[in-house]
Amino acid sequence: MPRHLRILVAGHPFHVIQRGVNRSICYTDDGDRTLFLGLLRELSSLHGCSLHAYVLMGNHFHLLVTGREPDSVSIMMKNLGQRYVQFFNRKHRRSGTLWEGRYRSSLVDSEGYLFTCQRYIEMNPVRARMVEHPGQYEWSSYRANAGVLRDDLVTPHRLYLRLGENHSQRTQAYGDLFDDSLAERELRLIRDCANGGFALGRSVYLDEMKQRLKRSVTAGVSGRPRKNVGAETVV
Repeated sequence: MPRHLRILVAGHPFHVIQRGVNRSICYTDDGDRTLFLGLLRELSSLHGCSLHAYVLMGNHFHLLVTGREPDSVSIMMKNLGQRYVQFFNRKHRRSGTLWEGRYRSSLVDSEGYLFTCQRYIEMNPVRARMVEHPGQYEWSSYRANAGVLRDDLVTPHRLYLRLGENHSQRTQAYGDLFDDSLAERELRLIRDCANGGFALGRSVYLDEMKQRLKRSVTAGVSGRPRKNVGAETVV
């Protein structure tokens, strides 16, 4: 079966997911996580990628990232995956692949879904019942975006900068976004788009991307992805 062609476009955020093969652990300790974030910091800068949100879970990770060039994100992900696996295998005296095939990604309509997607990513530890509040989880971008600490790995999106006139107003407004949980249909839509490699957005955005890229960016005519029967559930 031929591979599904990735959507490649510059200047728009992508929700990226990479999972361990057979759901195996990707990070065994804080040293692994620290090294991974260090590589992510180095390679995102090198390849012209701005990271808006991230979370490291036990057997997978999520990123929300904008590339300067159409292939910036894919090049960064290729190098990140290769270099981290080399480190991980040496440290843990193992061989072979760590990742379950190619990373998954969906193009994100920033005007319609940027904050929905950021909330989805940073709420992962809460949905997994690891913590009660995203601010309690160390290995995500929430505390940076909510103004709890500085994290030079995170680059605020232009819509984040519109949340207030100053840093205090923006971080307060961002934290307030987490007062309400995402609806189940929003969770399902984000998962289906990521699993299928489709665009996540309003109908007008999906139509615009279809015309611009000269290809389909959705699974169905309505712009909503079809049910991915038998597909892996992504947290």
